[in-house]
Amino acid sequence: MDTVSDYVVEVEGLGRRFKRTVALEGFSLKIPRGGVFGLVGENGAGKTTLIKHLLGLYKAEQGTVRVFGLDPVQEPEKVLGGIGYLSEDRDLPGWMKVKELMRYTAAFYPKWDPEYAEKLRQVFELDPKAKLRTLSRGQLAKAGLLAALAHRPDLLLLDEPSSGLDPVVRREILSAIIRTVADEGRTVLFSSHLLDEVERVADRVAMIHQGKLVLDAPMEEIKDTHHRMTIRYTNGQTAKPDFPGMLSCQGRGNEWTIVFQGNVNAAKEHLGNGIEILQVESPSLEEIFVARVGRSISIEED
Repeated sequence: MDTVSDYVVEVEGLGRRFKRTVALEGFSLKIPRGGVFGLVGENGAGKTTLIKHLLGLYKAEQGTVRVFGLDPVQEPEKVLGGIGYLSEDRDLPGWMKVKELMRYTAAFYPKWDPEYAEKLRQVFELDPKAKLRTLSRGQLAKAGLLAALAHRPDLLLLDEPSSGLDPVVRREILSAIIRTVADEGRTVLFSSHLLDEVERVADRVAMIHQGKLVLDAPMEEIKDTHHRMTIRYTNGQTAKPDFPGMLSCQGRGNEWTIVFQGNVNAAKEHLGNGIEILQVESPSLEEIFVARVGRSISIEED
């Protein structure tokens, strides 16, 4: 899809309330063209609310939303024609057969590629005569992904695509996403609370907590600038260490484990003499999220 913008998605100062609940507050985000963009946060953080704004299902109460440089509420046909969408609920009509779903979906997209759709069906091992209500959760997710991919969208929106699926099916779906979209120069927005998966596939990550953006950076940069360091005081000090860039600190007595953002050598200099550096490692994306917001989201919620 032709667009004057270098970004597929541009959100500026987006605000949204549901009665007394603040879903998004002053939320700004830009997603460049190409690659996999991971949006991570606990359930209720605002991920789905953001995606529904991108789909034009919600009108911005504050701020602006642009997809392909267009307002998805004002120009839904132009925007939705370039989007493939798979929701966590995978709400597909159960009375349809797989082949009927393919024909039905094709009617909405002039760029639907029937040969590609059939290739995906075979790769996903979906029986064309099987009714959707008879499919397993994994098969239903694959059917939904087929419908989202076969018109070769410029932007693929995946809202918790791995929810409720076993690890094998999760890997299959993620591999299909990377192979069929990101490697072809298109864009994937992958929303999940399974940070290990996001860490494995995302080129760039945004962390969202209680409707606010906590961090937005390339994955490589996040991994390069965040560190976990374990220290031991050798001078009798037992106070909890503190220095610029420190995100979290756990321990007691003279031994502490610190997660921080910044330069390792600068951190060592700030801590000064009288300490022994026991270990310096790169923390996982889950550890970085916990250090920033104080809550783990690795355990899947139903």
